[in-house]
Amino acid sequence: MRFLLALALVLALPAASAQGVSAQDAAAIKAVITEQIEAFKRDDGARAFSLATPGIRLRFGTPEVFLEMVRRGYPAVYRPTSVQFDAPEVHEGTVIQAVRITDAEGRAWLALYPMERQPDGAWRTNGCQLARLPGRET
Repeated sequence: MRFLLALALVLALPAASAQGVSAQDAAAIKAVITEQIEAFKRDDGARAFSLATPGIRLRFGTPEVFLEMVRRGYPAVYRPTSVQFDAPEVHEGTVIQAVRITDAEGRAWLALYPMERQPDGAWRTNGCQLARLPGRET
């Protein structure tokens, strides 16, 4: 239910607004997600895993388990053919980065990444919720 609310929020807001997220933070968030997706494309589980929050790393334990989970459960994120970033939004105190992805079959998806700033100031992905966008095939 929370995902549907966040999805509705992201789709309803103009792409140009980044409520409460500075341009510097938005660029850093985009860089982290882009780097993680590129690591998936190279099957570099160690690098992709390092870009996730400590909680995600604890949950999956090893880069290999994490990479396999993404490969099986999130093929659109694992091997996208196109990636487009919306402006990040703050929802209930969490920065959510919406990413529009096209998979190998031309299907459109919306990936919502809750982001978490680490004590050192770096942004890390704290999961990903993926929803098919009906009628948006390319």
